Amino acid sequence: MIIKQESINKIKDYFDLNVYETKVWLALLGKGIASAGEVANISRVPRSRTYDVLETLEKKGFAIVKLGKPVKYIGVKPKIILEKLKNNVKSDAEEKISNLIKIKDTEEFTKLEELYTGGTNPVKREDVSAALSGKFNITNHLREILQNAEKEVLICTNAEEIKSKFKLFQQTFEILNKSNVDIKLALSGSEELIDQVRQRLNIKIKKIHIEAKFFIIDRKEILFYLSKDEEKKDIAIWINSGFFVQAFASLFEKILN
Repeated sequence: MIIKQESINKIKDYFDLNVYETKVWLALLGKGIASAGEVANISRVPRSRTYDVLETLEKKGFAIVKLGKPVKYIGVKPKIILEKLKNNVKSDAEEKISNLIKIKDTEEFTKLEELYTGGTNPVKREDVSAALSGKFNITNHLREILQNAEKEVLICTNAEEIKSKFKLFQQTFEILNKSNVDIKLALSGSEELIDQVRQRLNIKIKKIHIEAKFFIIDRKEILFYLSKDEEKKDIAIWINSGFFVQAFASLFEKILN
């Protein structure tokens, strides 16, 4: 089976291999069992490099050495490799998360917190309004301001947005409910999708026909998105202005009623 160079490049990236390693692994998969010489002929990888590549693939778990002489190699099934890589990623991620959690208990982290809160010109939340870009940055900021709400949260967005961030909103709503924070949720979108959100979150929802996304916290803060084009980078504005946010909230409530 002839595999095009374009596919070889994609397989290389999928499995984090170099070009020679990819070609040798493909040769093994196609042949089943092969000697280094046979692999070199099939893969067209220089024979002088084939031995090193086979040794590397064995260490990475992509190939197995068959006992006997001459030495031959067996290509490991792609599905097994994929599961192995998934487990490796999961293990690495858990280790990194564990290390990040430990950072909070270090002396250095304590100094960072002190530097932030007690600097020459410490940042006061009420003095800040900012532009945010990128889904990750916006979502992190949204989580923070929602979970810091004390009395009321007004949310206007679309049902698809809630569905795509369901875990975030479910956890956040649980925290707000425990703190007796009033949540008012208005969604655009299909009736079917809105019903799904209503049932999963167990919350009253007002269906609206406004294509807008904004979040109002305690009538003091507002985070609203500037673009709904999924192909463009997400941009949002966060404003701390009691006068502006109260006026905005009052206008929105007229639509809800």
